[in-house]
Amino acid sequence: QVQLVESGGGLVQTGDSLRLSCAASGRTFTPYTMAWFRQAPGKEREFVAAISWVHATYYSDSVAGRFTISRDNAKNTVDLQMVSLKPEDTAVYYCATPLRHTTARPTQLAQDYDYWGQGTQVTVSS
Repeated sequence: QVQLVESGGGLVQTGDSLRLSCAASGRTFTPYTMAWFRQAPGKEREFVAAISWVHATYYSDSVAGRFTISRDNAKNTVDLQMVSLKPEDTAVYYCATPLRHTTARPTQLAQDYDYWGQGTQVTVSS
């Protein structure tokens, strides 16, 4: 059973930085895409960033240049470094991974990810 556990959320001010981490267990970590999504109150879950099994990275337009996704295959972790945070970044952030290995470009659709963490709250005050 794949388990994903996020950590690192909190309350910060506009312009601050925050680093989220996701620890994976239950299967070999290396071959799978890892992604971060977020969901704000009253809104749909949206793609934030993804990193492929060969460490190619992809970002939504809203976070490109401010957020950095990285993975440590030795520790089975994927991190999201967030800088220059804005109030509109406020959301619950989720770590996700698909059921199957793929060599294709990571999808940005939540429906294509099969395993999810419980989420960690990020609140950015103005």
